[in-house]
Amino acid sequence: MLYHTVSLRRGLATSISLIALAQAAPAFAQDAAAQDKAEATSAEDDLHNRRIAFDGTIIVSAEALREFDLLAGSDVMEGEELDANMDGQLGEVLTSIPGVTASGFAPGASRPILRGFSGERVKVLVDGIGAIDVSNTSADHAVSIDPLTAESIEVLRGPAVLLYGSQAIGGAVNVIDKRIPRRIPAEDFHLDALVRADTVKDLREGGASLDVPLGGGFVVHADGIYRQTDDLEVPGFVLSEDLRADLLADAAEEEEEGAFEEAEELREAANASDTLFNSGTETWAANGGLAFFRNDSSLGVSVGVYDTFYGVPILPGAHHHEEEGEEAHSEEEEKGPETVSIGLRQYRADMRGDIVLGDGIFERLKIRAGYSDYTHTEFEGDEVGTVFDVQGIEARAELLQNQDGVLRGSIGTQFYFRDFAAEGAEAYVAPNRTEQISFFTLQEYGNGPLQLEGALRYEMTDVDSVPLGIERDFDSVSGAVGLAYQATPSSRTGVNLSRVARAPSAEELFSEGPHIATQQFEIGDPDLSMEKAWGVELFARGSLGPVDLSVAAYRSWFDEYIYLSETGLEEDELPVFEYLQQDATYTGVEGQIAWTFIDTPGFDLTADLRGEYIEAEFGNGFKVPRIPPLGLMGALEADTGNLTLRGEVEWFDDQNDVAPFETATEGFTFVNASATWRPLESDPTLAVILKAENIFDEEGRRHSSFTKDFVPLPGRNISVAVRMSM
Repeated sequence: MLYHTVSLRRGLATSISLIALAQAAPAFAQDAAAQDKAEATSAEDDLHNRRIAFDGTIIVSAEALREFDLLAGSDVMEGEELDANMDGQLGEVLTSIPGVTASGFAPGASRPILRGFSGERVKVLVDGIGAIDVSNTSADHAVSIDPLTAESIEVLRGPAVLLYGSQAIGGAVNVIDKRIPRRIPAEDFHLDALVRADTVKDLREGGASLDVPLGGGFVVHADGIYRQTDDLEVPGFVLSEDLRADLLADAAEEEEEGAFEEAEELREAANASDTLFNSGTETWAANGGLAFFRNDSSLGVSVGVYDTFYGVPILPGAHHHEEEGEEAHSEEEEKGPETVSIGLRQYRADMRGDIVLGDGIFERLKIRAGYSDYTHTEFEGDEVGTVFDVQGIEARAELLQNQDGVLRGSIGTQFYFRDFAAEGAEAYVAPNRTEQISFFTLQEYGNGPLQLEGALRYEMTDVDSVPLGIERDFDSVSGAVGLAYQATPSSRTGVNLSRVARAPSAEELFSEGPHIATQQFEIGDPDLSMEKAWGVELFARGSLGPVDLSVAAYRSWFDEYIYLSETGLEEDELPVFEYLQQDATYTGVEGQIAWTFIDTPGFDLTADLRGEYIEAEFGNGFKVPRIPPLGLMGALEADTGNLTLRGEVEWFDDQNDVAPFETATEGFTFVNASATWRPLESDPTLAVILKAENIFDEEGRRHSSFTKDFVPLPGRNISVAVRMSM
């Protein structure tokens, strides 16, 4: 890498110190009579089952928040629900959760969007620490986490997200995997596997996970996945109606000027249908881990590699920067259609410790650390365009307090370092480093019906670029408080208040140049100030007999909101986008209600209704771009024990409240159905999942996507998956 500095050495020293602390702590936590071997856990398990504690209880809250449950708006997707929603991209997996959509840049790159927030405002985590990739910097960059390796996925909101950083201003997505074992299998070995295929992109996918107890409290783990897809099948024309009209008008002009060949190319692009050219993907990943258990304490490490290559559909008629004008254009024509693709590989090492400390002030110490070596290459045809090289470290230590009457809580510290370099003719971001040190606490008070939760985080962030001679330092304090009233053991209402400050990212500060994959000329601003926001959220959730309800309404007021704005100008034949700041306001409501109106020993029938609505505008009255429209989903689900049948209708309204230079998006309706069959009553982990999506082959475009006008949602799709454990 470009930089080998004291900062990197400091990060390595921090990680080594945390590991040493984790190794030493058990000596203080165990007495002479401690057992030599942890009790093996015997529990129902499958490839995507929830985490299970040593005592066999099911853990459903965030990894760092097991003891806290005042988490308004938090959701967990796991088990058969995760299997049924499985996709190669993390964003697509979670779109059935109210308030969650996806960036949908391409079939190979789709990141979660929470309540209209994306990019730097949504933190994507692996077991509580960052993915350490560049997926947050641009919509065309894939997340370096494969959902097929996930045990569960958590969508976190409310005060508790401050434990993970101010970048979680819109929320956090925490992927819990099994690469570091969490328990000792009761069997001689434990194997989970899943295979899946579909019709809309000719998917071929498989994954397996193996845990083997070695004795003496040691468990070894290995897993791997492989996925390949072809070009995506789409209903009707690839391009939106407005974009087709523009290209056909351009074709008519070219024809009037006698450029018949160019006119024919434009017409061919405008009339492209049925298949999204250059949208195939190929992905593989492999991980290995080792963990040691002693009583209720554990320490583990893992190493892994994630590799993916995916096509990036381009805007018809768009031109990339050419140094040789017409000669280069002629050579390009001889090579055939222009293509853009991205290949990335990440090598990663992780450590996790969970150390019981005894009966003092603190009950246990939790430690997480990760190191990533990430390379990401953007190709123009067969030629290398830009290479992104990232090395990063993230480490955190958290002390959980023993309960003292009505007070529960934790305190901790976190370190993050990223060294970024981009090389190539279209390297649009200068080499840079980001270093962040933070301290945080979360406290919960109250054992009665009234409960109070508070979170506080202090961050010191340094962002610098030696080639540009620029260094920026930011000190930020963020805080949140939540108050909840528990009228019954199964229901809760409350309010959350927050004040969050976020330092601008290196990409927001230092971008300057053409970005090949997004087909934009991006300009940063090294003078950007910190983004700050006040937020309020009202929530209610719980069960009333056969009815489960969860609803939240929220509003956020931003000072100096950072956003990428289209200017209407062109540079190097690319539209110019510039990072700007101004005040903004987000307002929204989301909810879900499920009513099991037939509940008998052999048959359940449940009605499910979900919805979300968001409005966002700047202080000058203009709309924030790419805000999802009103969306509703209604479903009916029948369960006989061995068979689960589900039918659902998804409806999305038109989005006509658009930003300058942004096009409106027509609404659409998808009808879906699924069936899950468990052929062996004695083994519910063996299941066959059959799905039919977009049954009527309707055209749909996601307004939150940069590429919505030339990357539609998939057409009719039939998929089948088989899951098993042993």
